[in-house]
Formats: sequence, structure tokens, C-alpha cells
Amino acid sequence: MDTITWHDFEQVELRIGTILEAVEFPEARKPAFKVRVDFGEFGIKWSSAQITKHYTLEQLPGRQIMGVINFPKKQIGKFMSEFLVTGFADENGDIVLAAVDKPVPNGSKLV
Repeated sequence: MDTITWHDFEQVELRIGTILEAVEFPEARKPAFKVRVDFGEFGIKWSSAQITKHYTLEQLPGRQIMGVINFPKKQIGKFMSEFLVTGFADENGDIVLAAVDKPVPNGSKLV
């Protein structure tokens, strides 16, 4: 594992946002949803998330998640992903969302 400096860590804009909407993403190569997330002062952004094993579309709106919002946008087929959804792989490799256990203001930075 490479080590990084505090300055390196501070450059990552790992922010909290609230999922406003989740929709199917049938064009994705691996099963995924498209999520629209409110990052407060940083705006509303879309991303894709391979989280279909642990979550349904109905469970996602209102949930706060962590995302990296300062990566370049990424083209995924005809869809433009605007941030990176973060999570952890379980024992089967299925993604569990990284989240907070109490509500915090949208746009708050991980410190």
C-alpha cells in the first residue's frame, strides 16, 4: 500500500449527498442503477452505481451517501457519470454503500 500525505487526502472532495431519485440502467454492462444526488452547494449530480444486489429502487431515495465529486465526468455508454459513488464490497463482491449513521448537511466533506 502506498502512503499519501495529508495534502493529498485534502484534495479528494469526498462529500455527502442525498439520493433524490434512482432509476434502472438497462444499458449498463453490469447490473446498475442511475442515481441523482443532491450535494447541497455543489449541485445535483448523476452517477451510476452497481448496487443492485443490496438495494431496490424504492429503498434509495432519501438515503445519504458519500461520493467523490471532483473526479472528471465519465462517459458510460450514452450516460455521463458526474461523481463516484463509494461503497465496500461484501464477502461476495457486492457493493454496500458508504454512508453516515446520522443525517448531516448535503455537501459536507469527510474530514
